Amino acid sequence: MAKVCHSCGRGPAFGHSRSHSMVATKRRFDPNLQKVRIMVGAAPARVYVCTRCLKAGKVVKAP
Repeated sequence: MAKVCHSCGRGPAFGHSRSHSMVATKRRFDPNLQKVRIMVGAAPARVYVCTRCLKAGKVVKAP
């Protein structure tokens, strides 16, 4: 299962973790995805949507 938002396409971002001695180790920042039932076309579907899209009202939840 891909960690990508169904609405906006946001996926993981890559960067570094910095220790106290400033040693950089690679890490991955995943978006806050929630599994919700939304209307895709005329039928409801259970998809992953990021909380940014849910808060902005970019998706319509299925009844």
